[in-house]
Amino acid sequence: MTTNFFTAIEQLKVQGGWKINITREKEGRLIVSVLYYDDTIGDDASKMLPPMLLKGTAAELDEGFFTAIAQPVQETARLFTNMEQYLKEREQAKLQSQMEKDKAAKEEKEQSEKDKKYKDAMKQVDELEAKGKYRDAWMKVPDAVQYPKHADAIRERKTALAKKFAPDMFDQPVPRAGTTANEETIIEEP
Repeated sequence: MTTNFFTAIEQLKVQGGWKINITREKEGRLIVSVLYYDDTIGDDASKMLPPMLLKGTAAELDEGFFTAIAQPVQETARLFTNMEQYLKEREQAKLQSQMEKDKAAKEEKEQSEKDKKYKDAMKQVDELEAKGKYRDAWMKVPDAVQYPKHADAIRERKTALAKKFAPDMFDQPVPRAGTTANEETIIEEP
């Protein structure tokens, strides 16, 4: 006995497996349960599809079996392909989202560290200013280019500190060796 059953299955050109159950009913009729599945799909929804049920005599099933299952199997195969594509894209989106979260967390951490360095530097400036070391404090004020967020505060602080030590640098005469700042030195010409 020669059949073309497997050739007909091959002609459907679908990837996946088949579970076929045949049960004999009264009166010479058969019930054929056909479940097409694809285990490579990661979505559990693919496992919820019910089998196709065909009922008829052996002659009726021989004649119409593949005609009855061809379209539903093709549609199911497309559904499985779409499910798999969806799962891949969802996983890609998840990875992308995680990368964005990681990037944002890294940027936040870097900003936090930068803010901490700024606060530490300004704390040193406050301590030096409290000790009356205005020039040293001025030197310790961070660079506005490194901290653009605080640029105005940095410029204001440098200006305020510069005003405190400017009179010492430029307005007071510098005494020469052997004299004090209040003594006047008169130079006589010969």
